[in-house]
Amino acid sequence: MADTDEMVLVVKREFFDALGSFQGLCPRVGDYLPAFLRRENNFFAPRPAAENDPSLKQIIPYAVFLHGGKILHYRRGSKSGEKRLVAKRSVGIGGHVNDTDENTAHFDSPAYHNAVRREIAEELRLGGGFSERAVALINDDSTEVGRVHLGVVHLVELESADVAPGEAAIAELGFSKPEELLAGRDEFETWSQIVLDGFGGLLAGR
Repeated sequence: MADTDEMVLVVKREFFDALGSFQGLCPRVGDYLPAFLRRENNFFAPRPAAENDPSLKQIIPYAVFLHGGKILHYRRGSKSGEKRLVAKRSVGIGGHVNDTDENTAHFDSPAYHNAVRREIAEELRLGGGFSERAVALINDDSTEVGRVHLGVVHLVELESADVAPGEAAIAELGFSKPEELLAGRDEFETWSQIVLDGFGGLLAGR
C-alpha cells in the first residue's frame, strides 16, 4: 500500500491531553490504552496528512523482544517506511495500525491486538512461540516524528532465539544485554533510548 493510500489509526491530541499527556515513558498503560481503543475515541486518517498534523496522535504498537535476558535489536535499513529514522538502531518492532486490520471507521481492543500480531508476523520470522503484553506508553514531543506518534510498548517473551528479518528494512539483527545497548545509546532512535533508560522498571512490572 502506498503512503498516499494508507489510512492509519489516530486519536485526537486534545483527547490525549484530557487523559493526561506526559513526556517520555509512562507505565500506566491501563489508564490510556482502553480509552484509546473505545470506538468513539479513535478513527482512521490518511497517513500523509497525519504525519504533518500535531493535532492527531498516530497509535503505534512498539514491540520489544526478549530472550535469555537479552533484547533483540536491529538497524533501520533504507527500505524503512519512516525515512526520518533510516540508519538508526532500534529495539522496537512496530508500525501503524491500518484500516485493513478491521474494515470499520473505528477500532476496538480485539482488533488492535490482532494488528499487533500481524505486525510481528510481517516484520520478523520467529522460530518459536511467544507471549506479549502491553506494559507502557511512549510520548516524545521533542522531535518532529514524536509529536505525531504515540507508542504502545509491548514486551514479547520469545521461546527461541531463532529470529530472522521478515523485511528488508531490518538490518544487523541480534540480541544483546541491556547494559551493552545502553553503552551505545546515542546510536538509537529516541523511542529506543526512552525504552532502554526505563527498561528495569518495565521488567519489574512484568
